[in-house]
Amino acid sequence: MTTPPPYLLLGEILRPHGVAGELKVRVLTAYPERVPSLKTVYIGRDPESPQAVEYGVQGVRFHQSYLLLKLRGVDDRNRAELLREMFVMVSLDNAVPLEEGEVYLFQLIGLTVRTTDGKEIGEIVEVLETGANDVYIVDSPQYGEVLLPATAETVIETDLASRFVIMKLPEGLLPDR
Repeated sequence: MTTPPPYLLLGEILRPHGVAGELKVRVLTAYPERVPSLKTVYIGRDPESPQAVEYGVQGVRFHQSYLLLKLRGVDDRNRAELLREMFVMVSLDNAVPLEEGEVYLFQLIGLTVRTTDGKEIGEIVEVLETGANDVYIVDSPQYGEVLLPATAETVIETDLASRFVIMKLPEGLLPDR
């Protein structure tokens, strides 16, 4: 079973915005509308590391497709500059509750992929987030590394308790071996 990361990503700090310490943040969450309700966030270089620093949220506003984030204690451009290229994260306990049938991407790592006819393909080792749909990277003993599109048509069932995903794969997706 995959160990949950200490934090989930909200965004990546691109640069300071203005001179008062505001940060321009590229959104990495599916729920950006929830960010303004957060009281605290964590800033760090890696969501897997417990070394992130907690900051109080002073303000959040949306600007084009970005967030402009104001943190307590970051009151000028120089302080904001020190946070460039770091990640804005939320602790797992403050994450958005999932809807029925939804899973966090980290929960998919290690699940076994089977086809609708029961054939075992391999284990999910990574999930790529693309613009159109997620892609499961599967380590397959038979096929090597396989990229499987995760769409409503291909993902039939995800069972976290039993550690498997059942997929209906498009014809010709797997190489003939």
